[in-house]
Amino acid sequence: MTVSVDALADEFADHRAHLMAVGYRLTGAVTDAEDAVQEAWLRLSTLDIDRRAEIRDLRGWLTTVVGRICLDRLRSAAVRRETYVGEWLPEPVVTPFGPPPGDDPLDSVVRADGVRMAAMVVLDKLTPEQRVAFVLHDAFSVPFGEIAETLGCSTASARQHASRGRKALADADPPPRAPLQEQRELIERFLAAVASGDIASVVKLLHPDAVLVGDSDGKARTARRHMVGADKIARFLMGLMEKYTAETITTGQLVLVNGDLGMAMPQVPADGHKWEMSPRITSFAVRDGKIVSMYDVVNPDKLTHVELP
Repeated sequence: MTVSVDALADEFADHRAHLMAVGYRLTGAVTDAEDAVQEAWLRLSTLDIDRRAEIRDLRGWLTTVVGRICLDRLRSAAVRRETYVGEWLPEPVVTPFGPPPGDDPLDSVVRADGVRMAAMVVLDKLTPEQRVAFVLHDAFSVPFGEIAETLGCSTASARQHASRGRKALADADPPPRAPLQEQRELIERFLAAVASGDIASVVKLLHPDAVLVGDSDGKARTARRHMVGADKIARFLMGLMEKYTAETITTGQLVLVNGDLGMAMPQVPADGHKWEMSPRITSFAVRDGKIVSMYDVVNPDKLTHVELP
């Protein structure tokens, strides 16, 4: 029986949230994920009737197609990053803090523990082949035989790529997602300490091995290099507070960034000798009751999907 294009589109829509999750976890970019999902639809909708009839598991077929498209994008991204200015962070997925998940496919993306920013940062350090093999198998249960076809390698090599990705994630040991209430209490205390200039309290709220990573591509102000250590980060933040107006923190809004608590901050204009602050999304990771990671995304190209306050 021939399936109409409208019926096929309805069936595809049932898998869109899943495919967005696949695309985002593979590329770390909302735009790339959306493009991969759209391309998968175009490939499906242009198949002739006989080829379409051969598809027994549409979800599995689409997952493999998105994986292949994302592999190409990862390889292209590796070349683009050679000219990127400063540190590179995944594009943040920002959703409201408080209301339950809605119908937006991005809402389903952030529910998975594996897309928290700390985990996505580790995935960004894998080779394209390791990332595709690890994510498709461990997160989405794609058989290694199909992954091997996507990568153009043997099944044994696909297993090895996934194993190396798995080991990299285990060695990096990104913190698990802390309860949101714990995150909120800690981050509100931290922001209050920063705003008041209480450097001793800032240091106490930071994990001794805390890291601060800024992503700007040279288009806005943030930390230029990977910064490590509670004391160093606290002094850096205190220095910034002397250069910005008090509104830099008070105008921020609590949001969920990849499912964890973060801050969405709008542009704050310069005031006399004070600097202008660029729009940004700052997310946090918590371990042992302290902030262990801060990720500051100010590259405007990575904030196009974000509604800032």
